[in-house]
Amino acid sequence: MKYQKVQKPVDEREKLRKFRELDDAFAQALRQLDDPNSDFDIPTGPPVRSLAALEKEDVETQHKEQQQEQERIFKQRFEALLSEYDVGHYDLAELVETLLGYGLWQQDIVPGS
Repeated sequence: MKYQKVQKPVDEREKLRKFRELDDAFAQALRQLDDPNSDFDIPTGPPVRSLAALEKEDVETQHKEQQQEQERIFKQRFEALLSEYDVGHYDLAELVETLLGYGLWQQDIVPGS
């Protein structure tokens, strides 16, 4: 025959007393949460962001990555052209300044437009 532990019957008054203590503690905690001047410090996690905000952030990140890739490709092609025509950065800058100075090249006009 198995040993069965006999539990003491819990007095109904004791159960009611414990329930009231728990209920009072819960009510007090709720009042502290509702009180704007409460010192009650509740640890919180990072703010929750909406799906739309996350998608917008993803689009912005992709756009930034595309811009960086385009800039990298432009610099690579630019350096290749300078190398191909054996033109240094200083010489190119001097040429641009000369063209702008004589009005043969306007800064505000985009080529091909």
